[in-house]
Amino acid sequence: MPSFDVTSQVDMQEVRNSVDQASREVATRFDFRNTGSSVELGDNEIVLRSATEDRLKAARQVLEEKLVKRKVSLKAVDFGKVEDAAKGTVRQSVTLVSGISPEKAKLINSFIKGLGQKGIQSQTQGDQIRVSGKKRDQLQEVIQALKGEDFDLPLQFGNLRD
Repeated sequence: MPSFDVTSQVDMQEVRNSVDQASREVATRFDFRNTGSSVELGDNEIVLRSATEDRLKAARQVLEEKLVKRKVSLKAVDFGKVEDAAKGTVRQSVTLVSGISPEKAKLINSFIKGLGQKGIQSQTQGDQIRVSGKKRDQLQEVIQALKGEDFDLPLQFGNLRD
């Protein structure tokens, strides 16, 4: 029985490259000079720091541009609220979303069931969803339908087996 997996992963190497490029640009650009602006990568988050909220928004825009250029979906990043930090500075933490949460998995499973395809089954396996069916063509239709729907997270389709 043909099947495929629906996953939501972030390429950490591309994120690391994007953060490096953004921090280099923030360090060298004239409008960021003497603002204490920085872009730093942690384990599963990115921290933006700056002297003013206006410069923080500009640093965020630089980071978004670099992520898009490296083909990292902006759906995979969750921008937190702007917080006040020490010495009158501001910071913002950006969480990297990886994996499909149980709530989103339930939503995706109900969407697949709502397509009304006969013989198509989907089940949650950890942080991914396995979709199986009788015919490969039906699975490709499900993939197209999932690509057309917005679930607020980047979906990848892989492990297609016959």
